[in-house]
Amino acid sequence: MSIVFKPKYISFDCYGTLTNFQMAPWARRLFADRIKPEEMDQFCRDFAAYRLDEVLGDWQPYYDVVYNSVLRTANRWGVPFREADVAEIYAAVPTWGPHPDVTAGLAKIADKIPLVIISNAMDHQLVHNVEKLGVPFHRVYTAQQAKAYKPRLRAFEYMIGQLNAKPEDFLHVSSSMRYDHMSARDVGIKDKAFVNRGHEPGVPAYGTVEIPDIGGLAALVGL
Repeated sequence: MSIVFKPKYISFDCYGTLTNFQMAPWARRLFADRIKPEEMDQFCRDFAAYRLDEVLGDWQPYYDVVYNSVLRTANRWGVPFREADVAEIYAAVPTWGPHPDVTAGLAKIADKIPLVIISNAMDHQLVHNVEKLGVPFHRVYTAQQAKAYKPRLRAFEYMIGQLNAKPEDFLHVSSSMRYDHMSARDVGIKDKAFVNRGHEPGVPAYGTVEIPDIGGLAALVGL
């Protein structure tokens, strides 16, 4: 792979891109008594859609995002809502570790280019996930700090502003077009790497270069 980027910073989405995001597996387990096996895939897709919808408005604590998403999905499917499900999912988030390719892939670049995270998380959650990534990060920013979740442009603007940087200083890395790359383009980040984790299709028209995993990132920056 030829060298294509020379960024000042490499910014990352965390959940899904670096951390193995397990909302769907938890939903499958917790709702197994209420949703038929053959309908569970659609139930999880609806749960994901409501999570996205919940973060598009004004900032709210992530517990509320999960609560409202679970409630709306349960109501849509006409099944009982249990707040205990919300509590279990929310408590599980900080326990989730990285995808298998992440630590080794990041280690190739962590001491050469500053790594930054901008994540849809609370401070007390993300610190545990970042510790599990196994490499040092220059800065870690959360939706709690920005008072905005991605794909809100405000989240990206917060990261850029905190670093006293310009959009063109970044290579942004994410496995999500909807949460990250569309908005990154809109704020002026032209260099973007789409990590194809299989949960969203890539859309090259948004100016992304596709890599199969984090192991492919070093080659994009000539390392």
